[in-house]
Amino acid sequence: MRCMVIVKATKESEAGEMPSTELLAAMGKYNEDLVKAGIMLAGEGLQPTSLGKRVRFSGKDRTVIDGPFTETKELIAGFWLWQVRSMEEAVEWVKRCPNPMPGESEIEIRPVFEAEDFGAEFTPELREQEERLREQIAQKK
Repeated sequence: MRCMVIVKATKESEAGEMPSTELLAAMGKYNEDLVKAGIMLAGEGLQPTSLGKRVRFSGKDRTVIDGPFTETKELIAGFWLWQVRSMEEAVEWVKRCPNPMPGESEIEIRPVFEAEDFGAEFTPELREQEERLREQIAQKK
């Protein structure tokens, strides 16, 4: 199963405080372990929301909202995309993670939808379209 592992933002990360050399080294080692285990598909840290934007949808209307966004418990500071055998395996890997923030922090794990999760609504034509898009993305790497 694929899952997204979400590092929640803190007041410090939203203030743009950079991690220490020691934390960067520990995270680098952790990421190496994930890659060697064949688990890590992608992973990145995100800039503070002061540099971001949101687009709110209401029917056909679109409203652009400039950051920063205030509720840090709902914000993301970084992510990984993993391929694991089970949610339990993902939890075990997260437990091995260095604390990504000074002080308290939180990491959330969410399963990624797979084609079979959508049932009959995901028709063979839509599946073919999805596969073509994935192939195009892979060719650009």
